[in-house]
Amino acid sequence: QVQLVESGGGLVQAGGSLRLSCVASGSIGSINVMRWYRQAPGKQRELVAGVALGGTTTYADSVRGRFTISTDVAKNTVNLQMNRLKPEDTAVYYCNAQQILGASIYDYWGQGTQVTVSS
Repeated sequence: QVQLVESGGGLVQAGGSLRLSCVASGSIGSINVMRWYRQAPGKQRELVAGVALGGTTTYADSVRGRFTISTDVAKNTVNLQMNRLKPEDTAVYYCNAQQILGASIYDYWGQGTQVTVSS
């Protein structure tokens, strides 16, 4: 089992910045990718950014150039630096870890952290 705990959400004005963090604990071996998703009211959960074990990063088109995903291996943490925030970035942000054990793939989720961007 992997436990994920997010922090760093809050209320910010448009154009501001926030930094989200997600700490992983438990049986974290064989985690091959970590991702940030978000879900706005009435909308489906969407992928925001991801970082693979080898360091390859991916971003949604809507956040590319404004958000940066990074890892701190020593602290078992994945961060999401969010700059130039827009009201449409308002959502609950979830940390996700994908783990491959043999032929099985496991997905773990944090509890989510609210990000609200005011106009």
